[in-house]
Amino acid sequence: MVDNRGRVIAPPKARFWIARSLLNKPFGQTVARLENVGVPGVTTSEPVKALYVAHVRVPSAGPYWVLARPLGSVRIGGATQVVVNEHSSSPAVGSRAFPSRTPTLATAHGRTAALTTRVPPDRGLLRYSIAESLAAHAPFVVTFATPRWCSSRTCGPVVDVVDIARRRFASSRVRFIHVEVYAGNDPRKGYNRWYRQWHLRSEPWTFLVDGDGRVKAKFAGSMSLRELAAAVRRFLL
Repeated sequence: MVDNRGRVIAPPKARFWIARSLLNKPFGQTVARLENVGVPGVTTSEPVKALYVAHVRVPSAGPYWVLARPLGSVRIGGATQVVVNEHSSSPAVGSRAFPSRTPTLATAHGRTAALTTRVPPDRGLLRYSIAESLAAHAPFVVTFATPRWCSSRTCGPVVDVVDIARRRFASSRVRFIHVEVYAGNDPRKGYNRWYRQWHLRSEPWTFLVDGDGRVKAKFAGSMSLRELAAAVRRFLL
């Protein structure tokens, strides 16, 4: 949120409404909560420091209008339209994960440059492939992201979040995987086969897959460590 003096402000909560149109009465409202983007003290490249997160259900596909206004003394608000599609182009919650033979430290003979554009390399996220995790019936979190070439500039913070979550859940069976999105990590070569296999159209995307190989939750774009950790506890432990 930016005030009329051009200053970024961050009240901890904001009221959130959703309606069919600007003329309709809102059918849902809740309180959006400020969540950190990336990991404080680790992430240095995020374009914004935090985002407001609200959870609402809509009755059907179609266009909707949302309005947000911070709680407190700040008197500003913003409205925008969002479109909810009938079907997701990426794997839907409840669907089976694709058994992608994504590269690992073992298949790349330890060459991290072939596996990740993160600096320093996120070696802990490069140990397992999607296919072998499915074969082992191991629950896992996989993020498709390219920290160096990300068009949304949120891939680096997301990979940081996933890596910290990996450390937080190190004593569990949950695996954490990072997959780059470009062939040879070069945007000029186009998207790689794993990105295309999962029918993705943007980056980053993060999926939670249970031991039965079903997608249990997914995040498009930014997410906080608190959000991911809560989802891991709910769906994978």
